[in-house]
Amino acid sequence: MSAFIFGFHAVSGRIRQNPQSVIEVYLDAGRRDPRAKQLALLLETHKIKVSYLDSARMDGMAGNGRNQGVVARVDASKKYIALDDVLDTLTEDALLLVLDGIQDPHNLGACMRVADAFGVHAVIAPKDRAVGLNATVAKVASGAAETVPYVTVTNLARTLRELKEAGITVIGTDEEGASDLYETELAGPIAWVLGAEGSGMRRLTRESCDRLVRIPMCGMVESLNLSVTSGILMFETCRQRRLSKEKG
Repeated sequence: MSAFIFGFHAVSGRIRQNPQSVIEVYLDAGRRDPRAKQLALLLETHKIKVSYLDSARMDGMAGNGRNQGVVARVDASKKYIALDDVLDTLTEDALLLVLDGIQDPHNLGACMRVADAFGVHAVIAPKDRAVGLNATVAKVASGAAETVPYVTVTNLARTLRELKEAGITVIGTDEEGASDLYETELAGPIAWVLGAEGSGMRRLTRESCDRLVRIPMCGMVESLNLSVTSGILMFETCRQRRLSKEKG
């Protein structure tokens, strides 16, 4: 089974991380700029087949998405990643990002980028009622979809209970949370849980959290985009962990 991904970052990231999965790459015949030439050299290095097409055909292959003149056909039969496989390999405190029903592929792609930037060990989401990894997610993620394990589970509430049994603190984010983020000690293994756009966390997900934390807001805006929220949470967690290490 094959699928299309598009955009320079997404295609380059897939080639560097898993070149064997790239079946063929299509380049815009009209592009002769340094960026296109650099990608062509990368393809030659990995002996990946290249075809040059007109922009109209490429737009059709990418579903009229902004493909930047590069589309790749890749092997979509991606190996299933189990959460235990991720946790069993960790040599440091776990840092997980749980997305309860994310629907916007642009949000998921941006969250994957955040996860990559802050060393998140896995992004977890339910199999149903979530967008899943697709070409748009891969493009927005700019290669992070290839570096960060994306784990889908059939029962999110049960998975959160299993995380707690494994000694991981499960923290939900809610604008009415009892704790302020900047007053919350973020020590040890942590799984941050974010709800879906608009509707937030489902009831069972909320009840499965050890505690609920809010991000203090100074202006009139009541909530933030999911990827912005995840960035704030990961930054504060990593900041506290670094300070803890420096204090010894």
